[in-house]
Amino acid sequence: MIKRLCAPAGIALCLVLSIMGGNAAAKGYENEKTVSDIREIVENMTIDEKVGQMLMPDFRNWQKEGETKATGFIEMNSEVASIIKKYHLGGVILFAENVVDTEQTVRLTDGLQMASPDLPLFITIDQEGGIVTRLQTGTNLPGNMALGASRQVSYAYQSGEIIGKELSSLGINVNFGPSVDVNNNPGNPVIGVRSFSSDPELVSKLGIQMIKGLQNQNMIATTKHFPGHGDTAVDSHYGLPLVSHDKERLRSIELLPFQRAIDAGVDMMMTAHVQFPAFDDTKYISKKDGQEIMVPATLSQKVITGLLREEMGFEGVVVTDALNMKAIADNFGQEEAVVLALKSGVDIALMPAQVNSLQMESNITSVFNAVKAAVASGEIPLAQVNQSVTRILELKVKRGILNPDDTPIDKKIETALQVVGNEDHLKKERKMAEDAITLLKNEDKTLPFKPKKNDKVLILAPFDDQVESMSRSISELADKKKIKKVQLTGMSFSGKSFTDQVARLIDESDFVIAGSYIVKNDPAVNDGVIDDSIQDSSKWATAFPRAVMNHAKKKDKEFVLMSLRNPYDVANFEEAKAVLAVYGFKGYSNGRYRQPNIPAGISTIFGESKPKGTLPVAIPSVTKPNESLYKFGYGLDIKSGRPIKK
Repeated sequence: MIKRLCAPAGIALCLVLSIMGGNAAAKGYENEKTVSDIREIVENMTIDEKVGQMLMPDFRNWQKEGETKATGFIEMNSEVASIIKKYHLGGVILFAENVVDTEQTVRLTDGLQMASPDLPLFITIDQEGGIVTRLQTGTNLPGNMALGASRQVSYAYQSGEIIGKELSSLGINVNFGPSVDVNNNPGNPVIGVRSFSSDPELVSKLGIQMIKGLQNQNMIATTKHFPGHGDTAVDSHYGLPLVSHDKERLRSIELLPFQRAIDAGVDMMMTAHVQFPAFDDTKYISKKDGQEIMVPATLSQKVITGLLREEMGFEGVVVTDALNMKAIADNFGQEEAVVLALKSGVDIALMPAQVNSLQMESNITSVFNAVKAAVASGEIPLAQVNQSVTRILELKVKRGILNPDDTPIDKKIETALQVVGNEDHLKKERKMAEDAITLLKNEDKTLPFKPKKNDKVLILAPFDDQVESMSRSISELADKKKIKKVQLTGMSFSGKSFTDQVARLIDESDFVIAGSYIVKNDPAVNDGVIDDSIQDSSKWATAFPRAVMNHAKKKDKEFVLMSLRNPYDVANFEEAKAVLAVYGFKGYSNGRYRQPNIPAGISTIFGESKPKGTLPVAIPSVTKPNESLYKFGYGLDIKSGRPIKK
């Protein structure tokens, strides 16, 4: 059949979509006539309508007139609708504050689209899987580095497929994932387990499969953070990182997964707020402190247009990372940052201005007018704007976004409730997590633990939700009669020092499980030995679990160290007899497990599952910094004690 989709006021032509079998986009159907129709529509759009398509704010929180403070924006209202309509916005990004419940999320996305009926919105979210997830009722998945440890391309595809199905059922049409950053810097404070691996080939292989899993569900996939955020020591949320490698090195490592994703047909690319002087060393004066800085990739025409578009051949939509991040916000003015980003060749400016009430509407007005002025003056060529808007609309056609969904809201909710976080998805995520567990040490066959009835198990982890996740997982094993009933004691140790009370808890226990959460290794090392005399509570992340390990060893207790986040932290516990990595730190809260990784680790510790993971990164020694403690690909078979071969 043929549906006519009338574009906004001021556009003379109606977009004609030939819908084959009811859904052309789902079949990848896009003929030349449709492309020419889009270009003709763009030519007839007003400058306001074009600029609006290139802006994507968030409404994370909202303060309605008459209210005293901003709270999570979870229900559509006329104030937000008025901003979407007034500025002809092309999309919005959702955060955890917006997606607290399945039914609520469906109603919110439906309401957002009703505010833009002529040119439906990109509704976007960061649902990477693992530690970066927004849905509060969705399947969280073990995360990219866990997938890297499993080496299973089918798991990467399944992860994309699950995310795609769940987001689509909720009315979300763009996922800002996967991250294809190559995490080759153990001190990276922001990527870490969000990366598949330090090996660009493995990152590429798994990244492509996740993209396919997403896009086969008609979900727009976005690779990030171009040209690569893996070898940085600064978090761009808080500062401006620098990657100083030469072009040859960048092309062979950082850029490789992005090139492979482009060749595989990824829909969208997100930029990084990172300086890459090998490709652009243009200098700017920072508004923060007046110091000279180099232009970050997000604002660089040489990187976005020269490298990404012309050299690497990307023809899809380019979106910035959030422009409110301090790497941009501190060094460039709000309006200047947006203009520079669009001028560089970016198609969509993400979070260009903070707007959480009508009183703050002036922020978006200022940015909107600045972009219009830049177009009017020729600073941003009109032809370039037309190209960006054409790419945006072509992608909306490709993924069926411009084909109105007239499914009744109650039916949408019913479908979403059957899809989001369903039993099949949870079963698959648990299997992925179990197969990713990487056993790094198991001297004297410490594992699996085999407690007798009423034996005492002590659980020590940085945060309460992690302690709860471990405790519940052990209790569930006992309830299923997989292990004997045991007595559990748990304690969180974030910000605490090792005390005599903790020592007594260890003394009274038969088994001790300690979780480590060290984002960046920095123990005091003297003559090749970690100095354990330092028990400052500010050093709790390393000092406390090391003190637990040492006391448990002294008292001959069965002890295991579980690395909860970046596996590099196991280098702080060379003396432990049993060490494993789970690649995910989120525990149990609000009535649900926030990640399957900790339960999978507990399952391994008590022999219910066998660890099959091998390291997707190398682990450098902290006492001998120029040496590897565990090499890339290392992991032990729990039964034989020999390295797993993959």
